Amino acid sequence: MDAGQHVVRARRVVWFGQFAAVAGLTVVVPLLPLRLAELGAGPAAVPWWTAACLAAPALSQVVSAPLWGALGDRFGRRRMVVRALLGLAVAVGAMALADTPVQFLLCRIAQGAFGGVLAATAVYATVLSPADRRGRSLGSLFGATAAGSLVGPLAGGTAAGVLGYEVVFTAVATLLVVSALFALGLLHEPASAESAAERPRTLLVMRGLVGSRATTRALAGGLAAQAGVFGLVVLFAPQVALLVGGPSQAAFWVGLLQALTWAASLPAARFWGARTDRAAGRGRPVAIRVLVPAALGLAVATSLQALPADPELLVPLRLLQGFCAAAVIPAVLHQVVTASAERARGTAVGAGTAVLDLGQVIGPAVAALAVTLLDGTAAFAVVGALFLISAGLAASAGRPVVEATAR
Repeated sequence: MDAGQHVVRARRVVWFGQFAAVAGLTVVVPLLPLRLAELGAGPAAVPWWTAACLAAPALSQVVSAPLWGALGDRFGRRRMVVRALLGLAVAVGAMALADTPVQFLLCRIAQGAFGGVLAATAVYATVLSPADRRGRSLGSLFGATAAGSLVGPLAGGTAAGVLGYEVVFTAVATLLVVSALFALGLLHEPASAESAAERPRTLLVMRGLVGSRATTRALAGGLAAQAGVFGLVVLFAPQVALLVGGPSQAAFWVGLLQALTWAASLPAARFWGARTDRAAGRGRPVAIRVLVPAALGLAVATSLQALPADPELLVPLRLLQGFCAAAVIPAVLHQVVTASAERARGTAVGAGTAVLDLGQVIGPAVAALAVTLLDGTAAFAVVGALFLISAGLAASAGRPVVEATAR
């Protein structure tokens, strides 16, 4: 097998690993309230336990992602892909054994601390790809995210009703172990001319990212956009329930509209990835060319979701949302990769994903506060404003940095 075939195979293995991780997690997340109730949480406590379990992986990953990235820079990116998949497998497998809400919460904390598949696969994919195809590589990974998010809830909801939660969590853990074994057996370590002794310290890498105006504005814009995406989760299902007149019909419409959102992200990931590569190749700022129009589209799609009187009218808005959301994470990580030396890429991408993970905590809090203090239409406008903030921050990023080759 020649070098080109090795690269193609590696991309497929990484894509499958990302797909398996996201499909597995999107099986777990929709079942959280039901599983926590089964573990003994009372009706009044279920929302609080659910919120804690949703935020826990993001909070632990804020700390762990840069550290795992630094270890990957020193000991190898292939090992980090395998480690992330196995860590996630152990955490999800432990969820099947949890007997109390506290034990389940600890499993979710471990998921964030020892998982981090996105950061590991993103680093591997960008090291494997030439500079002029990084946008497409990151877009392909988001395509795997979209595919996993589309398949996971459909398969998980059906299987949980028939087989039970323990079987579903065990099956997800098994799928992740299989993907880790594929990565262990089929991936190779990307060549690097630098020795481990030359690897920069974590704090120096993060200081370099903070010192780049384009990178800090792109990260801040990405954080605001991710906060908007997760904030919308708080508002969307209750809004659909109001439109259809009850939770039973709402479940069908929420599932359908969510599936359409991710279906729109699948082709959009390729579109935005190619646009990112074109902008970078012409020396134009990726944050302005990609993140700004995507964030503006998200602002429109989100704010208008408060207005339709029928759920069918939400379809074009959710399609627009899915199309634009596919741009955010790849564009931000492309900027982070461009601003960091190859030898420090794991640390830099780990720090970048940690910042984006904060949106999973901030967004729901902002949305919950908005819906408590304001009416539904105004709450959607508040979440839409997060995307306007994202667009404004990205627009102020300025000219792109020259790619770092040594630090």
